[in-house]
Amino acid sequence: MRTTLTLDDDVAVLLKKFTVESGLSFRDAVNHLIRRGLIPGGQIEVVHIPMPRSMGKPLVDLTQAIALVDGASDVALIESFGMSRDRS
Repeated sequence: MRTTLTLDDDVAVLLKKFTVESGLSFRDAVNHLIRRGLIPGGQIEVVHIPMPRSMGKPLVDLTQAIALVDGASDVALIESFGMSRDRS
C-alpha cells in the first residue's frame, strides 16, 4: 500500500540514523520499526525475500516449441506420445 506520511523532524533524523546503522532502505526501516512497535512482545518474524537474479542468456530458442504446441491439438499430442485417451 502506498501512502503519504508526515514525520516529525526528530523522528526523521532517528529513522535516517537507523537506516545507516542497519543498512536497510528508508522504506524497509519504517516498516520494520512500525511492526516492532505494533507487535506485542516484539516477536517479529523476519521474512527473507530473495532478490531476482539473471539466469543468463537462454540456450534454447523456445519460439518454435511454442508454435509447435500452439499448432497441435491435445488429441494429436496424446497420440504422438503413444498414449490411449481411455485408461479404463
